[in-house]
Amino acid sequence: MNSCDYVLIEGLEVRTVIGIYDWEREIRQMVRLDLKMAWNISKAARTDSIEDALDYKAVSKRLISYVEASSFGLIESLAEECVKIVMEEFYVPWLRLKMSKPGAVRGSENVAVLIERGDRN
Repeated sequence: MNSCDYVLIEGLEVRTVIGIYDWEREIRQMVRLDLKMAWNISKAARTDSIEDALDYKAVSKRLISYVEASSFGLIESLAEECVKIVMEEFYVPWLRLKMSKPGAVRGSENVAVLIERGDRN
């Protein structure tokens, strides 16, 4: 039986310029990121060393820095770039990213895109 470990970052909130309307281009809006990343944690568990772990603080800081500096029209574009960063810079083999834009639609608590990329094994 195959098993897979995951590292999660949930509810990472970042303010950025996001949206297609003129008024959205003049303000910063909150986006929320929820990540589920495949990562074999057994070596880190054995050594108790951050060097052997997926450093979720480093991942979070990199995404915060990127998202804050970005300016996209669509959350689809921003989410896709965030997926590329995590997979390419942190060597994550599989990732599920949910990017939310709370309050984007009147009467709705949230709108979001969900991207799943890579191989869990």
